[in-house]
Amino acid sequence: MTVPFLEIEMGRTATSARVTVTETHIVLFAGLTGDFNPLHMDAEVMADSPYGKRIAHGMLGHSLSTGLRSAIDDWAIEAFLETQRRFIAPIFAGDTVHYEAKVTEVRESRSIPGRGIVRVAMTLKNQRGETVQEGEDVLLVGASEQGRSP
Repeated sequence: MTVPFLEIEMGRTATSARVTVTETHIVLFAGLTGDFNPLHMDAEVMADSPYGKRIAHGMLGHSLSTGLRSAIDDWAIEAFLETQRRFIAPIFAGDTVHYEAKVTEVRESRSIPGRGIVRVAMTLKNQRGETVQEGEDVLLVGASEQGRSP
């Protein structure tokens, strides 16, 4: 069932599925984005850093979080309007991450009739429950299943 914006309640929460970040994720993300910064790619440099080893790209963590399955995927989402993240702590290869989300705003769109704007606070956590990223996503959600994009 597709959930229209009128059925999304303020304060509703969702917890996503998990994914373990691998060396392959990091290398493929570097190749895709062209970000070969030593923070992510040079084990020797990072061995002497405060982290002691290479860290995953912050945007890799963010990108992975947008694909993790949760109840939010059942909404009649038509567009991802805005995203914002703060990178709180590093993500390392071998870390398993998931997000916890909370709806902070639901309102009708001023510019697109029959649609709603849903603002969601997002917290990405590792396997120890430590927050590694936090921020907010803003989504355009349809009023019914008919409004949903394929």
